[in-house]
Amino acid sequence: MDRNPDVVVKDVEVLANDWYVLRATTFEQRMSDGTWRTERRETYDRGDGATILLYDPDARTVLLTRQFRFPVYVNGHPDGMLIETAAGLLDEDDAEAAIRREAAEETGIEVGPVQHVFDVFMSPGSVTERLHFFAAPYRSDDAHETRHGVAHEGEDIEIVELGIDEARAAIGTDIVDAKTIMLIQWALLDGPFA
Repeated sequence: MDRNPDVVVKDVEVLANDWYVLRATTFEQRMSDGTWRTERRETYDRGDGATILLYDPDARTVLLTRQFRFPVYVNGHPDGMLIETAAGLLDEDDAEAAIRREAAEETGIEVGPVQHVFDVFMSPGSVTERLHFFAAPYRSDDAHETRHGVAHEGEDIEIVELGIDEARAAIGTDIVDAKTIMLIQWALLDGPFA
């Protein structure tokens, strides 16, 4: 890593390599006053991901998912069941192919044309993941089954269809997932419901 001449990596130690990779990196950083400072930081590398907001402009609805998330349960969420936009890791796919796969797996919807909205580092202090945000229309009539997911991956995903105004009102109470909040706000400010 030589993209920044003010940062020199000295050592990388793998702390865990179970589900994803946790590393501790020692590096030197040149500060604004010209002095060098040695730092040690842990980074969690889970790969990059993609998420998508499915919306029906005529029905004024969005199609979301609800599933158990252990980390939020550990951190005080009442039941660990989060309402979210469909999302997943890229694996070996490009971002658009990955989000098409994830939308089908998690919602049962085969999306048509998708719009790339933006890319965001979700937790840049410790997690390496860059998340690619997309949006695509769906037809409310096409959301038939209420359960989806890939069983061998431990997924048990419920489909949640909300009116856009109901979704906006749920931000901070029933909807507390950052990627979902960002896409709902985009949809209201610049997207299909602006």
